[in-house]
Amino acid sequence: MKIAILCPILILVCTCAIGQNLIGYSDTEIRKFMKENRKEMNIDNVRNTMFSYLKYSDNFDSQTILFFLNSDSVCSSMRVICDTAMKAVKIKELDEKYRKTGETSWIDSQGGKNYLIKFHDEKWSSIITYELEK
Repeated sequence: MKIAILCPILILVCTCAIGQNLIGYSDTEIRKFMKENRKEMNIDNVRNTMFSYLKYSDNFDSQTILFFLNSDSVCSSMRVICDTAMKAVKIKELDEKYRKTGETSWIDSQGGKNYLIKFHDEKWSSIITYELEK
């Protein structure tokens, strides 16, 4: 019974993907965006001496979003890590939002710049990486 109730909630939460490429946003702008648009995601306070990033996770630990920040605290790349059960939903969402360039890659064009989006499966998770095309 609990699974029957939990599954639809989990699917609803997981299908609300980041929905927007936040590369170029400052850490303050990302925090504001997440607070207003992704209320189901909670910021995790992490300390790392090698990398500067913001980490958000949902209440079910089925999705994590990492915003990697440069020395000016501006997002230079993003990574969404989610449960492998959401693979089909995530790929469908990427197909609808971005221009497909390969089996597991897309391009997002904004402000005269192209951002490469790659989908990658691991053993226990699916990973979506957003970065400026080089």
